[in-house]
Amino acid sequence: MHISRIAALLLAFPLVVAAQETPTERESARDVVRRLDSLEKSLDLPALVAKLTGPNAQRDQVVARAKELMDTELLALGDDITRHPEIGFEEKRSVQLLTDYLKKHDFTVQMGTPGLATAFVARYTKSSGGPALGVIVEYDALRGTKGAFHGDQHSTQGPIGLAAAVAVAEYLAKTKTPGTVTVFGAPGEEMMPPNAKTVMHESKVFDGMDVLVRSHSSSTTSRPAAGFGTCCMNIDGVKYTFSGAPAHQLTAWNGRNALTAVIHLFNNIDGIRSNIRPEARIQGVITEGGAAPNVVPDRTAADFYIRYPDEIYLAQLSQMVDDAARAAALATGTKVKIEHYGADRDGIGVGALNEVAFGYMKKYGGAGALAEPGKPQGYEETGSVSSAIPGIGFSAKTSNSPNHTYEMEQDALGPVGHQGFVVDAQAMSAVLFDFATRPEYRAVVKREFETIRGLHGEYLADLRKTYVVPNVP
Repeated sequence: MHISRIAALLLAFPLVVAAQETPTERESARDVVRRLDSLEKSLDLPALVAKLTGPNAQRDQVVARAKELMDTELLALGDDITRHPEIGFEEKRSVQLLTDYLKKHDFTVQMGTPGLATAFVARYTKSSGGPALGVIVEYDALRGTKGAFHGDQHSTQGPIGLAAAVAVAEYLAKTKTPGTVTVFGAPGEEMMPPNAKTVMHESKVFDGMDVLVRSHSSSTTSRPAAGFGTCCMNIDGVKYTFSGAPAHQLTAWNGRNALTAVIHLFNNIDGIRSNIRPEARIQGVITEGGAAPNVVPDRTAADFYIRYPDEIYLAQLSQMVDDAARAAALATGTKVKIEHYGADRDGIGVGALNEVAFGYMKKYGGAGALAEPGKPQGYEETGSVSSAIPGIGFSAKTSNSPNHTYEMEQDALGPVGHQGFVVDAQAMSAVLFDFATRPEYRAVVKREFETIRGLHGEYLADLRKTYVVPNVP
């Protein structure tokens, strides 16, 4: 097809092209995708963005306050956390810094949530009633071979959220505008699945919130399309533990080698890749491989993330990997324990939030803005919370390098990071202001969110008809 014709089609049907991640999903659930597209068109999002991002003196005061807090206090706090990284569930110093700051700005802090010692919930004390505004902050560092490092810039996600929360909370109190502000500290984002936010959600920590916002580092200024999806695909976290029998390696026939079994597992997975849909990702590491070269390993373990853009084919994929593990055990005379320890599933992306947030990020100077929305995804990386409560993740450009790199960590301390962090804080405070002060905007968000959520069951039912398991006689 001629390039100009392709471009014309993309312009004519931008939301249909963006809706859902794979061609199979779009074709199998084309009626659902069509209704998603009709919904987005009915909202007239360009007009909504133009209206909300236009002149508004009160909003500008709130945004200016968020910027002031970032410039005078919170960028420095983010730099401090960057220089003192702590991996998931060990972020005691980072949490102390963030909660001390919130206490100084009239938030009461509850430390810990069920099962999560380094989580926290902070509530503003000087406002009440009205919409419940929630801000999710993260602070854990990546696990690296050289030690913990902030190659995903979680170090300044906390300060960004604090700037927006304080600026909006002060406005609500000063003007006696109904509304509440709650900051949720979510640890161990890099330790999923299940993500800590999923654990908090299942413990009802987020109950009562009308909207939730968060930010995340990015090498572009972007937003997702409306629809179902996650940033990192649906995930099954699975641990495979092989048990054998020890023996001296010179008489290895007296034992059963669990290391050979776990190696067979990796080989079996490689052997079936040609029968796996190309969008799948199967990633594993050997976490236990034996204790000494002269002893036949009688216990080994491997930890896998099994990923696919939707949960229906993911179930088939996980079954294939489980069978590969059973085959490895059978071939080596060992036994395998299969532990499905965590799962992340689709969230909901809300266009009325995504597009307004993107408009504000551009308004306040977000660099490298992408013209078209990305794939659909919820506002937090596991989907579980965003499938229950509408929200948005802000992602202004904060690095010239990809995520999970040492270069991104360095950018957190430099101009590109600082500029993007301030943009995120400004845009976040602006959206929270609009949500708190404009009932008609809240109504649009609610209508879109509830409609998309209602379509999810039909979407999964359509996919079940497509992913037919071959009949092997």
